[in-house]
Amino acid sequence: MANIKDLAKMAGVSKTTVSRVLNNHPYVSEEKKNAVLKAIQSTNYQKNINAVHLSTGKTQLMGVVLPFSDHPYFAQLLKGIAKQAFNHNYKLVLFQTDYMESREREALQMLKQKQIDSLIICSRSCELSVIEEYLPFGQIVLCEVNKAKKLSSTYVDHYKIFFRALEYLYDKGHRKIGYCIGRKTGTNSSYREKAYRDFVKKYNMLFVPLYIIDECLYFEDGEKVIKQLKDMDTPPSAMLVTSDQVAAGIVTYCKTQNISIPDELAIIGFDNQPIAKMMNITTIEIPLEEMGKNLFLQAVNSDILNKEISVKLIERGTV
Repeated sequence: MANIKDLAKMAGVSKTTVSRVLNNHPYVSEEKKNAVLKAIQSTNYQKNINAVHLSTGKTQLMGVVLPFSDHPYFAQLLKGIAKQAFNHNYKLVLFQTDYMESREREALQMLKQKQIDSLIICSRSCELSVIEEYLPFGQIVLCEVNKAKKLSSTYVDHYKIFFRALEYLYDKGHRKIGYCIGRKTGTNSSYREKAYRDFVKKYNMLFVPLYIIDECLYFEDGEKVIKQLKDMDTPPSAMLVTSDQVAAGIVTYCKTQNISIPDELAIIGFDNQPIAKMMNITTIEIPLEEMGKNLFLQAVNSDILNKEISVKLIERGTV
């Protein structure tokens, strides 16, 4: 296989000239450029990308850690990241973890080994202390409220959002309010639970653990939620549902059970996915593509930056 030295000899130019042609350097005469291109064509020369990466210290690869690739929340985040990656000539390396810590560590190890330039963690199971160990090897960005001064993050304030939504339902007359989440562990889930506990304390309401239903991620989980509510002696009259997909499943299953929404059960979803608009579901709009865009820009910037993304309540027919 031909190398730069061979190309230089064939074209009758220096190795520096060959390198300039390969890297589209403007200061090469047409005669020398054509001679080099002819040598490249005749030898079917291919640039050694690994050597380029070694010389520049950059792979133009960015890692993205996400628990599920088929969940609309993470798909929208990824869409925002991918658009920016395309615009900045980066390629993405996806790590679907299913919240397995070992898989997150694989992504961190690739950063350490310089196989990727930076890493975006959309949702994590690793402790922050573990992630911070890898900061010397490249930029790491989180998608959560971040109190560690060494890490960049783009986030929405789930405590503030949740408390505001709970008070909205309270103002509508609801005194028995529950909520659905994907998992009880995790930073965002912790902030939601704190908001819920502070809310029931502020309004002297009873804290009912059964009103918190976890492992709710997909449309079909809506049936599970309603079945659990029907087994309760005093079910909630309103639910915050942290996924529009699950909210849509609840609304659909309620129709089969002749449960009137919002008269018997009020629903607020999250994310303002197309299905929420289609099914007229009240929801919290989170601009996930914008978040993805900002996550990417933070991942290519060595500065430590934290950005809160604003959200808004979209009132429709389920409250």
